[in-house]
Amino acid sequence: MSSLQPVRGTHDLLPEEQRLHKLVCDTACDIAARYGYNEISTPIFESTEVFARTLGETSDIVTKEMYTFEDRNGDSITLRPEYTAGVARMLMSNGLSQSLPLKVFARGPMFRRERPQKGRQRQFHQIDVEVLGVPGPLADIEVIALGAHILDELGLSQHIKLELNSLGDTASRQVYRAQLVEYFSDHKANLSEESLTRLEKNPLRILDSKAENDRQIVKDAPLLGGSLNAQSEDFFAEVKAGLSAVGIAFELNPYLVRGMDYYCHTAFEFTTDTLGAQGAVLAGGRYDGLVETMGGPSTPGIGWAAGVERMAMMVGTPPDAIRPIVVVPVGGDAADMALKITNQLRRGGFAVDLGFSGNMKKRLNRANKANAIAAILLGEDELAKGVATIRDMESGEQTEVPLTSLEEHLARYR
Repeated sequence: MSSLQPVRGTHDLLPEEQRLHKLVCDTACDIAARYGYNEISTPIFESTEVFARTLGETSDIVTKEMYTFEDRNGDSITLRPEYTAGVARMLMSNGLSQSLPLKVFARGPMFRRERPQKGRQRQFHQIDVEVLGVPGPLADIEVIALGAHILDELGLSQHIKLELNSLGDTASRQVYRAQLVEYFSDHKANLSEESLTRLEKNPLRILDSKAENDRQIVKDAPLLGGSLNAQSEDFFAEVKAGLSAVGIAFELNPYLVRGMDYYCHTAFEFTTDTLGAQGAVLAGGRYDGLVETMGGPSTPGIGWAAGVERMAMMVGTPPDAIRPIVVVPVGGDAADMALKITNQLRRGGFAVDLGFSGNMKKRLNRANKANAIAAILLGEDELAKGVATIRDMESGEQTEVPLTSLEEHLARYR
């Protein structure tokens, strides 16, 4: 066995796991299309500024987790740790502000250097939905409903709950920020060093702290809901009413926040208790100030991202591989005809496997291992008569079929 192994925090997707990932991603893409979302893809790496500016200089992702390097021109490049910033950059780079609203779906690998654990690798995969250019709560309702629909289609709804909170508008958050600064300033002596830094720059991030002392202090911190003004309360009321109208249950979680100033109004997470400590399966929120933060025009936005690995773990059983038809030539004279038939059937829409070598017994054994649905046997007798012997691999029944009628006879196996 080779001593070469995947880099820590990465792993190979072998056929079964790849089919499971494909099921999650294709299901999400198909349902998103029903809601009017077009699939896009952004580059796997961006200028570091794209993420540093949007994720915040004090965030764990920027300070600890991003894969950042200098290219040969001395430019700072970062492997994407999330999709939203790249989508916002795409909007600006391509002049799409004139084509709003923009509704997009994306999927692909992300990179964060964190401790590998169940359902979380350093290279992981996400599906992502973003709506740009819609300021009202209808967009919030739709993106949440889309997430719920995908989870339902994958059979995961019974294991998941939706948690919901309002972050309010800018004015509401400014009032709340002042309350947090006052509260945490009284507990400076017991705050972690990281939270002391956040107290100066972004006190809402203290609410996400994993340090045990910080968590104890956070328990008695003022809640954002008490700072919401009338406009923010009305917006949140419409979101809740809309979700109820389409039959989506939710629980209010006043501790669910987003630290960056460009986040506002709706924050939500679909969570589960089936994956241990990693409870969030799909999470998102409204970010009306993001594009402006990046130097673009004021553009409302809302979206979510979901971890493919976590969803795949919950689905559990991969779909079956396509059962091929196997072509088995017997004798050298049959090889050319086998190639011709294989090519013809593949172009006709059939999944066909052609064994490269071995006698009939070995090739049929391989056909069984491949879970073949049928075998086409070609020997001297068949060639002389212009036929092929079709063996149904389930029943063992064999039928001679003229080569000119192969596709018609095999139609049930397509």
